[in-house]
Amino acid sequence: MQKDLSDYRKTYDKSELTEQEVSDNPLQLFQTWFYEVEASDSVDEANAMSVATIGADGFPKTRVVLLKKYTHEGFIFYTNYESEKGKAIAENPNVCLSFFWPGMERQIIIKGKAEKVSENMSDGYFESRPHGSQLGALVSHQSSVIANRAVLEDELQSLETQFEGKHVPRPSHWGGYLVRPESMEFWQGRPNRLHDRLRYTLQEDFDWKLERLAP
Repeated sequence: MQKDLSDYRKTYDKSELTEQEVSDNPLQLFQTWFYEVEASDSVDEANAMSVATIGADGFPKTRVVLLKKYTHEGFIFYTNYESEKGKAIAENPNVCLSFFWPGMERQIIIKGKAEKVSENMSDGYFESRPHGSQLGALVSHQSSVIANRAVLEDELQSLETQFEGKHVPRPSHWGGYLVRPESMEFWQGRPNRLHDRLRYTLQEDFDWKLERLAP
């Protein structure tokens, strides 16, 4: 089986990214870009991002999760701490986040360290989730091998009966991670593949160093 994709072509010409127009703080630029993507209606989930970790087998692995909050400290997402990604982060907190917004011809690549958020913050977000999603967190032993889908559906049905009209407690193995960025690269598509790439790197004095990279 093979398919030649050499003729897949696209011209990038929707915007540009110059040093003169960006903030000294990459988190401010992230917020500006995020607002612009939301307003454009060019993607279904602007907060979808890839999270790359290094597993115990030495291989990197990337999966898509949803960003649930960003602050001046960094980027927060929620997951099962006992999942493959949770175990990988426990062993090596260095992760990479990546946003791809093709409708705006933009990417953001973020390198940083992940740490668990406070239990109170995880509790607050868990309580805001729909009832079904809360039960789903109890049902799934994320990344473990299961016999078939019926295992999940049977357990969900049992929990729906058990927690009908009742508060669903957050499982202790489920919660949030805060990724504190150490490097943030902003990529804007440009004609002739001469894309704009600006990289911010956190310095020891907590200022950000801005550099342009060759495309």
